[in-house]
Amino acid sequence: MVGVSASDSTVADLIELTKPRIVLMVMLSVAAGFWMASPSTLYGLLLFHALLGTALVAAGTNALNQVAERDLDALMRRTRYRPLPAGRLDVATAAIVAWLCGIGGVVYLAVTVNPVVATLAAATLVSYVFGYTPLKRRSNVATLVGAIPGALPIVGGWAAASGGLAFQAWALFGILFLWQLPHFLALGWLYREDYARADLKTLSTNDSDGRMTFRYASLYAAALLPVSLVPTLIGITGGVYFLGAALLSSSLLYVSGRAARNTTKSNARRLFTSSLAYLPLLLVLMVLNRVA
Repeated sequence: MVGVSASDSTVADLIELTKPRIVLMVMLSVAAGFWMASPSTLYGLLLFHALLGTALVAAGTNALNQVAERDLDALMRRTRYRPLPAGRLDVATAAIVAWLCGIGGVVYLAVTVNPVVATLAAATLVSYVFGYTPLKRRSNVATLVGAIPGALPIVGGWAAASGGLAFQAWALFGILFLWQLPHFLALGWLYREDYARADLKTLSTNDSDGRMTFRYASLYAAALLPVSLVPTLIGITGGVYFLGAALLSSSLLYVSGRAARNTTKSNARRLFTSSLAYLPLLLVLMVLNRVA
């Protein structure tokens, strides 16, 4: 019984290492990009391959990030109980599983989907693990760099369905890129003491009153408003999406501006939770109002 219990615990820790909620969000982005490129149920198997391969890459990427940042995670209250800093997982085991998932996912996409999607997935892994992750220790520009791999999955979904890239795919990329910035700025300010303890170079660590952080969040939210309307302007969504996107983006801008005017934990948390709701609602609206 002890052996079974230990085995179950290891599996649970390996799953936690991959950050399943982030993987699920990545899969939602891929599915949305796929549908926007080809609104048809005829390619169900191809979508399955795209989702599975991308999920493996996302899981490997998240795990590699935790391997690289285990020393920082041990310093922060929010992350100290993760499997690696808590000592529940061996670092070598975690790294092997992470690389198997990451590389295996890229190869799987190349074989079952197409080389373009595999290249995008590889770019996501490399830019996140070797760009964003180490840059967090050096510069607050890391937030912008990290938004690039975060926005690539929807482009991968488009490329999986269409076999290539198009302007429409990069319009979708722009939405996801800009959405992440208010989201992560709010999170960074809420946990600024933790980040300062780990000496992470985020904008929030030297912004105790939050004015600079939430001014930038408002700026990015303002840029997101017109960009979120582009799918209708280029003819891939209809008027219902346009109105819904305008409402959602205006609401996010309002919440960002409110946090900038009156920086409190409650306003910062409201911005964070609003940003969490924004993306799935926008993607669902986009898919439902896809114009053939």
